[in-house]
Amino acid sequence: MRVAAYHSKPITDKAQWENFARAQSPRSFLHAWNWGETHCLVGHQIHRLGYFDGDQLVGLCLVVKEAARRGPHLIVPGGPLIDWSNAALVRAVLDDLKQLARREKVWFIRMRPELLDTEENRRLFAGLGFRPAPMHLHAENTWVLDITPDEEKLLADMRKTTRNLIRRSLKLNLTFEESSFEEGVEVLSALQDVTVQRHEFVGFSKQYFAAQLQTFGPDQQACLYVCRENEVPLVAALIIFYDGCAYYHHSGSNARATEIPASYFMQWQIIQAAKKRQCHAYNFWGIAPPGAENHRFAGVTLFKKGFGGEAVDWLHAHDLPTSPLYSMTFLFERVRKNLRGL
Repeated sequence: MRVAAYHSKPITDKAQWENFARAQSPRSFLHAWNWGETHCLVGHQIHRLGYFDGDQLVGLCLVVKEAARRGPHLIVPGGPLIDWSNAALVRAVLDDLKQLARREKVWFIRMRPELLDTEENRRLFAGLGFRPAPMHLHAENTWVLDITPDEEKLLADMRKTTRNLIRRSLKLNLTFEESSFEEGVEVLSALQDVTVQRHEFVGFSKQYFAAQLQTFGPDQQACLYVCRENEVPLVAALIIFYDGCAYYHHSGSNARATEIPASYFMQWQIIQAAKKRQCHAYNFWGIAPPGAENHRFAGVTLFKKGFGGEAVDWLHAHDLPTSPLYSMTFLFERVRKNLRGL
């Protein structure tokens, strides 16, 4: 029996990367070619690694270098895309990433793969030398709605309060439109600032929003929508469309939006826009972990669940230490997590 001899090399062809990535299951935009481009635009160094058995591509790994003050590290968002049941391939990938970590002089590798949060997968990562990270990496507890049914069925499956608020919102003087690039980024950034003050969390930069639209936008994979009342922006949302799924990735709203059901109107319009794009699912993105009733996301979790759908919980981010200095990062992030109520 032939023994596979895996090797890696950089992938520079977008079509080769995307063809393989889209053939995997599960997959998400976090390992899309354009997500790597987004990181490049905000000044991060990236590596796009392909893993081969001979000439056959058998895995992909997007690696982003974070030169953080709390400790330089590599992150692997939503990946690597490999057959996790292939122990030899998994080892080859991890050995290659460890060598990359040494060359880049980082303290650890943080990975949040597209693996469900099961006891089996937790044991797998523990056996590979990983430890649960003190912080999350992107959304780990998510809420996903199947949007293939017709609108009446979708409404019928919602919480009664949610359904009634959507119907009420349709009677108000609200508009929904796709915004132009420059105006949309400004509106989203301004509304996010208001939301940050209201809910006391760390927001994202205007540059980060712009980068996503600049990279995913040309491929018709991102839109920035705005809900207005009498021409005044109330809610803005940046939606990523990738391989049949719409992701509610970023949003912001003002005080007026909390007084009327503007956010319900916004979500219903986004769902319809996603259906027109032939999407089969709408991912509301992050929610509070199961049982975390006092989590700061508890309120938005109740809101998102009201539309119907189901929880999809991904394996928590895990760290692979590559330096004794990792302990400094671990302690710092654990304290910060407790202070932020995450």
